[in-house]
Amino acid sequence: MRVDKFLWCVRYFKTRSIATNACKQGRVRLGDEILKPSKDVFPGDQLRVRKNQINYEIEILDIPKSRVGAKLVNLYINDKTPKEAFEKLDLLKYSKDYYRKKGTGRPTKKDRRDIDDWFENAADKVNKEKNKENE
Repeated sequence: MRVDKFLWCVRYFKTRSIATNACKQGRVRLGDEILKPSKDVFPGDQLRVRKNQINYEIEILDIPKSRVGAKLVNLYINDKTPKEAFEKLDLLKYSKDYYRKKGTGRPTKKDRRDIDDWFENAADKVNKEKNKENE
């Protein structure tokens, strides 16, 4: 079976075209070899798929005839992705959410004024400290 079709069948990608694009962009590997979408895969192959900033490691157990249900995916693949990869993703999410909550959009005029005021106050403090040192 083609690698793009296989990844779609075992629900790693929502559509087959997304799986094809991932292969074309070099995100699917067999060992150190970058796979083209038309490359055939067989049971026993070890795939590495980069998706959502995680390197998934997949062992192919069997080839499905068509797209399988989510509960049946474990019959066809063995996911060997280390847990550290998922922990890194959680840390990345927390580091991005430190300032503004997701979905709040661009800073408002009030936010911008608050930021400007903070910078002006910080600059005033620095100028006062310089003046004290010079005296």
